[in-house]
Amino acid sequence: MTSFASLFRIAGFALLPLLSIGQAHAADTLRVGLIPSEDSQAMIESSKLVLDGLQKQLGMPVEPFVATDYNGIIEALRAGKLDVAYLGPFSYVLAASVADVEAFAVAVTQKTHQSSYKSLIITRKDSGIKDVADLQGHTFAFVDPSSASGHLFPKAGLEKAGYAPEKLFSRVIFSGSHDASILAVANGKVDAAAVADRILAGAVAKDIVKQDDFRVVWTSQPIPESPMVWRKALDPELKKKIAAALAGMKDVPWGDQGQLDGFQKTDDAAYNVVRETAKVLNLDLKGMK
Repeated sequence: MTSFASLFRIAGFALLPLLSIGQAHAADTLRVGLIPSEDSQAMIESSKLVLDGLQKQLGMPVEPFVATDYNGIIEALRAGKLDVAYLGPFSYVLAASVADVEAFAVAVTQKTHQSSYKSLIITRKDSGIKDVADLQGHTFAFVDPSSASGHLFPKAGLEKAGYAPEKLFSRVIFSGSHDASILAVANGKVDAAAVADRILAGAVAKDIVKQDDFRVVWTSQPIPESPMVWRKALDPELKKKIAAALAGMKDVPWGDQGQLDGFQKTDDAAYNVVRETAKVLNLDLKGMK
């Protein structure tokens, strides 16, 4: 059985001792961890208006922290050095298995008005690939070993359909980002790729690629959006204030999700679909001690 810890090692995320991010922070400062989907400064900048709004509503300093990898955020949560964090669906499930944290909110965007998204397998319309069976012997791009929509959900979907990815494709690469996978297909570098629907839609909206150039040959079930999580031990009154502040966060940009229409309530059970996908892939979520 492949452990979730091993998956992180495959992705280049070494499992480290408890992360040191300085001395214990002041009780009147809220420390917020952000998954490193971009470099640290870009991640903080793209979250600035949300963090500023949170600081204003809470009436206390909000200090962002971006680790060098997903595991850094999880370790900081486990050490009690972060109060709140923004995690991906799979990184949340891992965090919940090793740290005393829980999901409490997900972003709802003006673009979709939904708290979920989907993984797509896309190919060029001129490729001759019309369904999953036609992928046999072709080149393929996943995003990253730890990406929910760019690797884990589509891989599980292929296995459920009776295809072994290691035998289905002639060559597989990890592109490093959804945008890179989209461009790899558009430019003929690979024949097909797995990407998030909202990121493809964003690339089309920015006129980076044209929707009519692509064919979707597989679509996943809804994947719960990346959650905001907090330490369970956080002060209950502060939790109420944080949840209320995020719920009212509207008309501000939030990373690659676009303009927000607030954050809606979620809970740990919403991520059971992620745990079920881990079972399909034979991942041991208890593998990290």
